[in-house]
Formats: sequence, C-alpha cells, structure tokens
Amino acid sequence: MSRNALILLAAGGSLAMLLGAFGFQYIGGLAPCQLCLWQRWPHAAAVLIGLLALWLGSRALPYLGSLAALTTAGIGVFHVGVEQKWWEGLASCTAGSISGLSGADLLNPDVIVAAPVRCDEIAWQLLGISMAGYNVLISLALALIWLAGPRLPAPWQARNRASPGSRAPIFQQWFAA
Repeated sequence: MSRNALILLAAGGSLAMLLGAFGFQYIGGLAPCQLCLWQRWPHAAAVLIGLLALWLGSRALPYLGSLAALTTAGIGVFHVGVEQKWWEGLASCTAGSISGLSGADLLNPDVIVAAPVRCDEIAWQLLGISMAGYNVLISLALALIWLAGPRLPAPWQARNRASPGSRAPIFQQWFAA
C-alpha cells in the first residue's frame, strides 16, 4: 500500500467517524454531550490534514494527522472514564446553565429550559462498549495508520523507481501494493 492510500484510509476513517456521529445525532436522535462534540473537532482536523497531505505530498503532515487521532482518542478516554464513573466529568456536562434567565423566566411554565445531555450517562452501546469507547479504539487504529504513511514512498517516488516507460495511472499507483 502506498503513502497516499494510507492517508486516504486514515482521513477517510475520520470522515466516516464524523458522518457516523452526525447520523446518530440527526437520524438516530441521540443528542451529543459536550465531550462528544469535542471529540469531533480532531476528526475534522484529520480530514483537512489528509487533504493537505495528499495535495502537498508532505511527509510531516501524516504526523499531524496522527496527533489529531491521538487527541480525539485522549478525549474519548476521558469520556469513557466519566461514563464509567472512574473520575468526575465537566460541570458543563452534568448541570444546565441558567445564565440569561430571569427569576420570572424560571417560574414561568411556558419557558422551556432544555436539559443538557449528560456526559456521565451512556446513550448508546454495542457489546458493552459506548460510542466514546469505540471512538478510542478506532482513533488509536487511525493514529497507527497515520504513522505508517510517512514510512512509505510517495506515488511519484514509486513511479520513478518503476520500469522506464511505465505509464500506469497515478490512481493505480496509489493503491499498488
């Protein structure tokens, strides 16, 4: 597998994680908590880093992609710990904010104050693993894929080593073994 194929795989994995999160939110009706939202940002950064790495061909950018994947995995580990009650969560995850509401608003039954989504409650799980847990596992795998990328030659370097007159399309060279 070439460097670009690994970059596509890693960035595509982060894109799939984002699409899955949005699917659970907008199709499945599972509102995200604050930590869930924080876990999305490094995935978005990894997708952008992947696009830049493919465009620029830099060997340094996959390391940034790995850092993004490790960042979301770290947030995920914290989130799993909060879900499992191993440690305290953030105040923004467990209590609603009433700032901006007057005393009259709080007493008025027509004013709806939305309850925050709690970070310490597991909204969904599969095989005993929560979404935050799956984010940790998948993000660690993506970090390893990102780290493997710089060790492989870029497609144009592989092409230069190919037999003279080889005119295989660049797309085929990206995915060549």
